[in-house]
Amino acid sequence: MSIPPEALQKLLQEIEQKAAFSQQQIGIVKAQMAAKTRESRMLQLTSSEVSSLPKDTHVYEGVGKMFVLTPTEDVKQRLSKESQELKSEMANLDKKLHYLETTYKNSRASMEQLFQSRGG
Repeated sequence: MSIPPEALQKLLQEIEQKAAFSQQQIGIVKAQMAAKTRESRMLQLTSSEVSSLPKDTHVYEGVGKMFVLTPTEDVKQRLSKESQELKSEMANLDKKLHYLETTYKNSRASMEQLFQSRGG
């Protein structure tokens, strides 16, 4: 059973587009993961600095163009919450990366299979 050349070419183009899109998205997700890793490191450093301060130290947080006096415990809670959210986002990005890599590999395998069946 033979596939007409036009249909085969169209199928090949679709698979190539899917592979190219997956590869592009992989690059984007990796960049997002790198940014989240930097953000996580900044949160860790900030948290360790705030934790090392005496309890009665005044801590100011930036709000827009001004700074607001904030209790140290509130800052610690906010940093902890942001850290948890960041971990969740990283896990989601990791899942997305795995999916995209699988899609890319499957697209490449499909293209190779088409070439082999066409050549054979």
